[in-house]
Amino acid sequence: MNLMVNTFLPDLFAFPIGFVLGIFYFIFLWFTVQRLVSSSHPVALMVGSGVVRLSVALLGFYLIVGGHWERLLIALAGFLIARTLLIARWRPQPSLTDPLALED
Repeated sequence: MNLMVNTFLPDLFAFPIGFVLGIFYFIFLWFTVQRLVSSSHPVALMVGSGVVRLSVALLGFYLIVGGHWERLLIALAGFLIARTLLIARWRPQPSLTDPLALED
């Protein structure tokens, strides 16, 4: 029992941590894209945001892995599921009054 807890417990935490990293990464990407139009320095905003988001995500994955490639795959699955859910959430919904949306 103790061996199972020590072996599988870190693997169980890899998925939710990867999910949280994905939520963080893509929400801040969304905020960055929204602010680009009104920014006086859009290139600095995009580069700075990209460096911060990538650094946090890579550091999180590095800390999760701990020498076990299986944890990386589990965390990446959580990251990609977060991406998929946010895309579905933020996708524009067709309007009933839009004539182009009714053609499909």
